Amino acid sequence: MSVMAEPELNSLRQLPAVATVLATAEAAALLERHGRVATTDAIRQAIDSAREALRATPAAVPGAIEIAQRAGELLEAHAPGLRPLFNLTGTVLHTNLGRAVLAEAAIEAAVAAMRHAVALEYDLADGSRGERDDHLRSLLCALTGAEDATVVNNNAAAVLLCLNTFALGREAVVSRGELIEIGGAFRLPDIMARAGARMVEVGTTNRTHPADYQDALNERTGLVLKVHTSNYRIQGFTAEVGARELAVIAAAAGVPLLNDLGSGSLVDLSRYGLAKEPTVREAVAEGARLVTFSGDKLLGGPQAGFIVGDRALIEQINRNPLKRALRVDKLRLAAIEATLNLYRDPDRLAERLPTLRFLARGKANIEAQARRLQPAVAERFGGAFVVEVGDCLSQVGSGALPLDTLASAALMIRARGSQGALEPLAAALRVLPRPIIGRIADGALRLDLRCLAEADEAPLLESLARLNVDGLTAHAP
Repeated sequence: MSVMAEPELNSLRQLPAVATVLATAEAAALLERHGRVATTDAIRQAIDSAREALRATPAAVPGAIEIAQRAGELLEAHAPGLRPLFNLTGTVLHTNLGRAVLAEAAIEAAVAAMRHAVALEYDLADGSRGERDDHLRSLLCALTGAEDATVVNNNAAAVLLCLNTFALGREAVVSRGELIEIGGAFRLPDIMARAGARMVEVGTTNRTHPADYQDALNERTGLVLKVHTSNYRIQGFTAEVGARELAVIAAAAGVPLLNDLGSGSLVDLSRYGLAKEPTVREAVAEGARLVTFSGDKLLGGPQAGFIVGDRALIEQINRNPLKRALRVDKLRLAAIEATLNLYRDPDRLAERLPTLRFLARGKANIEAQARRLQPAVAERFGGAFVVEVGDCLSQVGSGALPLDTLASAALMIRARGSQGALEPLAAALRVLPRPIIGRIADGALRLDLRCLAEADEAPLLESLARLNVDGLTAHAP
């Protein structure tokens, strides 16, 4: 065991005590933000790290203020992972970034449900037990034209529940060209297998005809499944059976047609300058006895899966024990109800629903914002990077409208030296207290401003003010 030299011992003795660090103004701010236990633990950890460093290499002994600052850095490193960030990727419904940003009305409703007791399953009229679906049923029926409706925690769950209810131990007929794979390697055939259904593929990858379905239907058939290929397109020599014709074929065989719209939309998006997508109301009118769609994609609400259709079928679904396992809690129900209510006022929908507002933003509006921000951003990056306004293309995301892009504008950040500095820059932006997420393409880090609200301009510049630009280009490959 080695004996420490006297100078080394003196250095270690000079390290401030925990109580001394706690008495600083810097520590007082940490106590206010993080509490006594977490702050004290971080200070002890910072002192221990300083002690190990001094034992390894003689150096200046950090004082109480510096130890408090190091403790603050440790506390920031353990900040919540689900903290706000700036989505400047150009993808509006970014699955990895949480998809839809909720409307203020939905946020307020969820907060109220968190703060107070609510009549989740309680009938205020007569004091008896109620049903949580009742909060949404009339709204969904009014917006879609369906007889009845129910809700689960996402659209994959909605499809799973329908399949398990009507095709457990039976056959589910589906076109080979509609056997999709959604994000995270979840494949429709796997969902069908877990639901207990035997998949019967008909047609070919690019062409499916009415006779293909008719030949496959028999006494073992539980349902016919039509899937909207929302995350890809098959083009060229193709053929498919439309939902209206397929509904007639299924009805003649005495089995329900389930039309899975995937993203789903409650309004005609073409009125906002976007590509036309089938609406849920249209799918119901075409004769599908069950229609499923998502809540957190084009609808612009929280994650949810909706099932609308015939009352008798919805009642069967609600009796399935899986329904309870897949149900949503009061927070999401409150946010969903508030979001659906916005659709009752279509004239102001784009103004109030962030998803639609972002999608409908014109390029001129985004470019004006970019030119307004460019001088301040360029000043922050100093001489290491060039910041210019440039054209780019945004996309909807989450598998919706996969072939459609939206003309947009971005702040294009290029290194004056090696392009290898862009990766370190992107990494530095990702670890800011409020991360900034962009996209590197064509020799530039692009910050697409489509999803940047005017109210977020000042916070964006405040985040950039905390960026340490020094050294980002010095060690670039």
